[in-house]
Amino acid sequence: MAQSANVYVGVATATDGSNGQLIDTFGDGTLFRTPKLEGVFPKIGASLMWTPHLGVGADVTWRGARTDYAGLLYRPTFYNFDAIWTPISTSRFEPELHAGVGGMRLGYSYKQTQCDPFGGCQTSNQGVTSSSHFQWHLAAAARIYATDHVFIRPGIDLHYVHNLFQFERNAVPEYSLSVGYSFGRGQ
Repeated sequence: MAQSANVYVGVATATDGSNGQLIDTFGDGTLFRTPKLEGVFPKIGASLMWTPHLGVGADVTWRGARTDYAGLLYRPTFYNFDAIWTPISTSRFEPELHAGVGGMRLGYSYKQTQCDPFGGCQTSNQGVTSSSHFQWHLAAAARIYATDHVFIRPGIDLHYVHNLFQFERNAVPEYSLSVGYSFGRGQ
């Protein structure tokens, strides 16, 4: 039986440089430069602490808005499943160390506008393809309690994404700030 359960929502940013490639995405001779990975990423997560110091957790972080990747729109998503260790636990502060596995998905689409004289113009996003990558995940975070159950959770994650050729490096740092709630804590 779990000692406590925690849920949190927040915002993050993940960063990686451009790989510097120029791509003829549509085969018409127009070259598009690959972008940097950056932007605002919503984050949600949960953990179950089996003992006061050991537990498991999962979270997902995705780019809030699609942005340009070599002429296409794309949205990156990171997800992971972790073992969690909290080395100390006080009434107001619990640091967390995470290690686990997961994946990164890059979904690509393009914006299409169709017009006719009777219906007017309609714009839609058409999915083109996606690219999925395995990742190793490490993180350090802290639950700083404002009340017995409500906490603020700053965190630093490192996603080591296998074969992330779309960007400069395989190692993608993420910085986040979340607000959460603990169930069963101190009971």
